[in-house]
Amino acid sequence: MAMKKLDQAARDAGIALSFINNKGESQTISDDTKRALMALMDAPTGSAPPLPPVLVLTPPGLPELTPQGSDDYRWQLVSEQGQHYDGTLSAGESLALPAELPEGYHQLTLSTSRQQWQTRIIIAPARCYLPPALAQGEKRWGALVQLYTLRSARNWGIGDFGDLMQMLEQVAAHGGDFIGLNPLHALYPAQPEHVSPYSPSSRRWLNVLYIDINQIDEFTHSDAAQRWWHSAPTRKALKQARSAAFVDYRAVTTLKLTALRFAWQHAQPQLTRQPAFQQFLAEGGDALRYQAAFDAIVAARSQQHPDEWGWEKWPSGWQQAQQPEVQQWCAQHEDDILFWSWLQWLAQQQFAACWQRSQQLGMAVGLYRDLAVGVAQHSAETWQDPQLYKLGASVGAPPDPLGPLGQNWALPPLDPHVLRARGYQPFIDLLRANMRDCGALRIDHVMALLRLWWIPYGESADKGAYVAYPVHDLLAILALESQRQRCMVIGEDLGTVPQEIVSLLRDRGIFSWKVLMFECGEDGQFRPPAAYPRQSIASASTHDLPTLSGFWHAADLQLREQLGLFTKRSMLKAAIAERDGQRTALLNALSEAQAIDTRSKNRAGQRLTPALNQGVHRFLAYTDSALLGLQPEDWLGMETPVNVPGTVAEYPNWRRKLRVPLEKLFSYRKVQQLLAIVNEGRKKP
Repeated sequence: MAMKKLDQAARDAGIALSFINNKGESQTISDDTKRALMALMDAPTGSAPPLPPVLVLTPPGLPELTPQGSDDYRWQLVSEQGQHYDGTLSAGESLALPAELPEGYHQLTLSTSRQQWQTRIIIAPARCYLPPALAQGEKRWGALVQLYTLRSARNWGIGDFGDLMQMLEQVAAHGGDFIGLNPLHALYPAQPEHVSPYSPSSRRWLNVLYIDINQIDEFTHSDAAQRWWHSAPTRKALKQARSAAFVDYRAVTTLKLTALRFAWQHAQPQLTRQPAFQQFLAEGGDALRYQAAFDAIVAARSQQHPDEWGWEKWPSGWQQAQQPEVQQWCAQHEDDILFWSWLQWLAQQQFAACWQRSQQLGMAVGLYRDLAVGVAQHSAETWQDPQLYKLGASVGAPPDPLGPLGQNWALPPLDPHVLRARGYQPFIDLLRANMRDCGALRIDHVMALLRLWWIPYGESADKGAYVAYPVHDLLAILALESQRQRCMVIGEDLGTVPQEIVSLLRDRGIFSWKVLMFECGEDGQFRPPAAYPRQSIASASTHDLPTLSGFWHAADLQLREQLGLFTKRSMLKAAIAERDGQRTALLNALSEAQAIDTRSKNRAGQRLTPALNQGVHRFLAYTDSALLGLQPEDWLGMETPVNVPGTVAEYPNWRRKLRVPLEKLFSYRKVQQLLAIVNEGRKKP
């Protein structure tokens, strides 16, 4: 392929021909990368249809549609509500859509005597949903909780939906409005060491380890279950799992799945007569059935192949859900599939109960969920839909000053061409699954709606290229589903943010994320509270960053040194010197905002005292951001992070628990004082 022709083909496929490298210079994408990525994509070929497969429109002023070609057409438009419109159209004429066509999903059919074409018409609102309290100018705060980190006297060694209910009630009682959660996506119950919530098996279904066993009647009413529950080995294993400083996923999984199997034996005879469960199965359809089948197959194979992960090493006839061998297995193991489907139903019921409780408590946001940017390479979703996910590539990030080698997240990208050809239904289904039973959805790496860095499989991250996504269409659909589900949207827009998406997110009503540690000007000074935009959520930190105490004491830098993440001793020294300057700048900002008094500033040294911690939280409460997210780790002065980016086995990521159990957390005087300060600060105009 000639050079000019290759570049044009790459552009047509949505591949950017260059990017800004870690030196701030424009770097050209190699021809090998262009060819490798184009070979993966299902870009349209052949003659174009009269109209594209999907049109996404935002009133007012719906455009007229002019089909390409020289034929005369019959057309029929069926609205989502079932209203029919039809007529004929001569070549070159335009079709005006009915002025009364409402927001939603409509189907337009063009036909001749020889052929028929379908176009999905999506009419979307201008902006995402905003809860009335925020629309009226109120400022609210909530807790940012990694659910698995919660300790309690009643959980089984991992935070669960019972703990979430208790946490909701406590947060509401102390003036809070929401709990922001880590991704609750399905992981690998039979392979419990794969624990990252950002590398899930499926983003449409829930992590069944969050089921609160204590709430399951079939468990408490089963004699066999209760004998096991009260046995000495079970009590010992439970005590060890609860007392561990880090979540022991294998021990927790063994306990919970054993209990759930006992409960299933008791529940199964009645399930066929339970309309709610049968409706859940019907609504879940093939997506639920194959998620359950995947979990069942992994569980069965793990007994003989304990080190096997995902479907990569399965026999070739098992590596896609629709293959005959899989269908035969499913027909012979309906009971196993029903068991794993039942677990999803239990999880959905318990989470929905938490949402309903938040609404009874009068919370404007209540719960917000977190949508990961993708799924793992050999996951249930890629097994079900290998055309949608491009397994010959992985998404990540190009080299930058913080990561000179770039990043490879080992997540296969969705093909934007397939997504569009399907009328964006996979994206719609994903939003609906994650907006269910919550008041807000956080979208991790929201820039993925505009572009993703694709890396050909087996290549290093610097050998990738940016691939464009239909950002205007995706944002419009996001606004439509947000309004329908009454679920506001928060975009995680940290890191390198393309300028072209900033105004798009703002105009669509998507909240930005403002992290105190990053809110500095070019002069190194922290921005004052009034500089935080109202359409944002503010926080001290995130799960990928040090806790407030870890930041102040430079514990994160010492940890990175211990883990070998600084390749030179001089890098640690430079980082410590930079941190000293950040502490001084933050003290100045706290003083100028009257979050601490001058005497506190002058006395402040290397330690984050309770008074200084209160000052930081007061500063955050003063910010103009409509939402404020606080981490319980920061209430308690914890230093150890929950995740250290750039590590896998070097650090126990996604396992560290809170130091204090829920039963005591809100009884601590220092926590009560801190939250009282936050409540007062949020009232400041």
